[in-house]
Amino acid sequence: MRRFVIVLVATLLGVAGTARLGVWQLDRAAYKENLQKSMDSRSKLPALPASALAATAEQAIEQHDRAVVVRGRWVPSATVFLDNRQMNGAPGFFVVTPLRMVDASGTVLVQRGWVARDTMDRTRVPDIPTDSGDVTVQGHIAPPPLRLYDFGGAASGVIRQNLDLVSYGREFSLDLKPLSVMQDAEGAPQDGLSRHWARPDVGIQKHYGYAFQWFALCALMSGLYVWFQILSPRLRPRSGC
Repeated sequence: MRRFVIVLVATLLGVAGTARLGVWQLDRAAYKENLQKSMDSRSKLPALPASALAATAEQAIEQHDRAVVVRGRWVPSATVFLDNRQMNGAPGFFVVTPLRMVDASGTVLVQRGWVARDTMDRTRVPDIPTDSGDVTVQGHIAPPPLRLYDFGGAASGVIRQNLDLVSYGREFSLDLKPLSVMQDAEGAPQDGLSRHWARPDVGIQKHYGYAFQWFALCALMSGLYVWFQILSPRLRPRSGC
């Protein structure tokens, strides 16, 4: 009898725990679906003027994926090549350059595009044409470049693994907005940069996959309990018959 109770309690705890985890994953999927819808709806809004760019990180979140048009002058001395970045599966650099705006106060970091790395010399960077006059950049608002794991610590030099917006702005004495602009291919100059930016994936299907696994484990434990504790004893031949 004691063994029966222990097995029953363990099964109930396992079934309840896995079912709860499955429901939690469905909740996460629903949250991500709403997030994706919000991103899609923002991307369809009219272009945001430079004067309306967020001044705080909290405000910037609400502007991500919005189209934007900014005018200004490049700060070529602050151009950085972010290493180990991929586009269409190929490794290379993301080229980022600040744009000092003329139609608004401050400076905005522009992710100008991707360029392949020199396979013979990792320290060599290509010469990217940069207009010295006023330019107009069409793009969409995004967070600062995604941070990758960095063994080297503090970033410096033209080639960097990551870029911290605050320290980068301090390094070049720039009043940076708490966001970046990913330059679109449309209207961009012929400067050798690729701008086939990947559509942001919030990972909805991943949560559905995890939910299926948890519910499958829940069903397996329930089925094993029913078979070994209820059906199998009844089907077993009785001794003495």
